[in-house]
Order: sequence, then C-alpha cells, then structure tokens
Amino acid sequence: MTDPRISLVKGDITKLKVDAIVNAANNSLMGGGGVDGAIHKAGGPEILAACKVICSKQGGCETGEAVITGGGRLPARHVIHTVGPVWHGGTQGEEELLASCYRNSLMLARLSRVRTIAFPNISTGVYGFPKPLAARVAVREVTEFLKTCPEITGVTFVCYDDENYSLYQALLEG
Repeated sequence: MTDPRISLVKGDITKLKVDAIVNAANNSLMGGGGVDGAIHKAGGPEILAACKVICSKQGGCETGEAVITGGGRLPARHVIHTVGPVWHGGTQGEEELLASCYRNSLMLARLSRVRTIAFPNISTGVYGFPKPLAARVAVREVTEFLKTCPEITGVTFVCYDDENYSLYQALLEG
C-alpha cells in the first residue's frame, strides 16, 4: 500500500504551489537544460544569485547531495537542488547515488520545515538513467523516508512525459 501522502501529476513542476520543488541540478548549480533550466528561468535571477552564494562557500554540489535556496518568482517557497548521477551502465554506484538524491532532499526538507515537496524525474533526461529503475528508486526512497517523517504531509512526483507518468502510476497503484 502506497503512503496516501504521495501523489502523482503530469505537468510542469515550476507551476506547483508547494513548500519546495526539487531541481535536478548539475554540479555547478548554475542552471542548465531540462528541468534545471526551466526552474532557473521561471524562478528568476534570485535563484541563480543564491546558487552563486552556495558555490562561493562550498564550490557547488556533489552528486547525490542537496542544497536549498529560496524559490524566487516560483509559487514554491524553496528550491532544493540535488545532483543526480549520469548513467554509466550501472557500474559506478548510480543507483545508490540516485537514492541519495531523494534521501538528502527529504532530509533537507525536514530540516527546513518543508511540509510539501515535489520531485521531478531526476537523472532520466540527458543523464540517461533508465526510467523504470529511476522510478523504482524514487518511489522506494520516498516511501521509506515517509515511514519515519510525519512532518512531511505531501510528496508529489511530477512527470513531464507520458512514459515516466505511466511508470510511476504503475508503481504507486501496484
């Protein structure tokens, strides 16, 4: 049985009114393509400015780690930036690094008093992570985390494409 706090939508993560959205960022935190570029564009220069401050202090964000900024012009109050792994055939710890993205984002959300959070499909675009495996990791990690975290009242998986939506739907209904 899936946790009733978990939901699924197909659409644009930058439009969601939640406490925090998760950005599938790159190590530099300076914006990029895909969801990262869309979040930076929709959120405005405040997000990039906050990322620059983080980079000046710690030199970016390591794969599997997460950092938080304000939401700029987004409906979300915060953006949690996490760096997913590039897929190298599964031989370089990619599954565990992806799991760390979800765990670290959720831990940071809890520490920041975030109650509602939305995740994109981390690493499944240009980073080439197989979508079925990525969906299983995401659902598993979120479900496990919520077992010990009543403070988070809602987690939304936001799928931009039909393939990811169908994969998540099957996992959440199964």
